[in-house]
Amino acid sequence: MKHRKSEYTTFSRILTVVFILLCLVWIMPIVEVFINSLKSNAAINLNAFSLPDAESFVGLDNFKKGVTFGNYPFFKSAAYSVIITVLSVTLILLFTSMSAWYIARVNSKFSKFFYYLCLFSMIVPFQMVMFTLTFTADRLKLNTPWTIPIVYLGFGAGLAIFMFVGFIKGLPLEIEEAAAIDGCGPVRTFFLVVLPMLKPTLISVGILETMWVWNDYLLPYLVMDVNEYKTIPIHIQYLKGSYGSVDLGASMAVILLSIIPIIIVYIFCQKYIIKGVAASAVKG
Repeated sequence: MKHRKSEYTTFSRILTVVFILLCLVWIMPIVEVFINSLKSNAAINLNAFSLPDAESFVGLDNFKKGVTFGNYPFFKSAAYSVIITVLSVTLILLFTSMSAWYIARVNSKFSKFFYYLCLFSMIVPFQMVMFTLTFTADRLKLNTPWTIPIVYLGFGAGLAIFMFVGFIKGLPLEIEEAAAIDGCGPVRTFFLVVLPMLKPTLISVGILETMWVWNDYLLPYLVMDVNEYKTIPIHIQYLKGSYGSVDLGASMAVILLSIIPIIIVYIFCQKYIIKGVAASAVKG
């Protein structure tokens, strides 16, 4: 027994070291972005991995340039990113949770077909539909920050419904039957009984979808008029000077400003992601 315990302890320590090294590799790009956001453009071009010194350190100048560059304010792009993210995630959570409840409780050929159709949408590459999507979005006027969330609802429904269905199937049906006996219709039963029990999966799906929508570049770039509407990823791409020159210091500063909110959200909510995914997998 002591020998087995010793082997387990050694293996545990080895895994700890391996995961620490993986974490360092994972965090390194963020650290490099932070370091280079404090250096001059010439110093970044000379050696991107060097620490800032007395000559290369520029303080907050890169942040000022990145925020005020060109005739399109950074905070306007940030506002559009917030609007698109909040509306998209809200629509995804509301409609996919309702659809998942229907799929899990109504055992019909249509519900099964709809469920597998949603799963199939997860494996379809975006490149296969992007040109048709652009044409359709223009015709249906889904090319503004207030309407593009409908497009995100279509693309984000697959994963969300998959996770919600797995969790709902593990919920006791007797609670919903008791609500029906007390006079609750389907709408009240869902919002007053089912939705509160979905909290772990709601939070985990919400965080995953938030990170996806906030960092997405391709869909807004293809669908929206980038001269009128720019999200943060698109704004970063347009940090160019004359002849296509790029101010790397300003770009790094804006990239850092864009990833800080999503990192904070993830740090505070990562435990809910693990709980939600585990609950959906085990109960489904």
